[in-house]
Amino acid sequence: QVQLVESGGGSVQAGGSLRLSCAASGRPFSNYAMGWFRQVPGKEREFVAVINWRGSSTRYADSVKGRFTISRDNAKDTVYLQMNSLKPEDTAVYYCAADLRRSPIATMTVGEYDYWGQGTQVTVSS
Repeated sequence: QVQLVESGGGSVQAGGSLRLSCAASGRPFSNYAMGWFRQVPGKEREFVAVINWRGSSTRYADSVKGRFTISRDNAKDTVYLQMNSLKPEDTAVYYCAADLRRSPIATMTVGEYDYWGQGTQVTVSS
């Protein structure tokens, strides 16, 4: 079992920044890939950014590339999502997720993640 707890969400004006954190527990953190996804009411959960178990490979959705940065600190069992130049369309509930496979490249597919956090709301006003 893996427990994931997100924090750092909130309300910000367009152009602002937020940093999301996701603390993991239950299994050795360095053994699995991590991802950030987001969802708005009435839409499917979508990929935002993922990072492999070593932190050596990252992938981003085109909509956030150049503005968001995913990173991990294996010593603190935590993954981060630094979000800069936020736009109203970034408004969503953000979820972190764990993929227990030790793939060299983290997957972007929602269904391939094994554990999910409870989500944290991010609201960007214009």
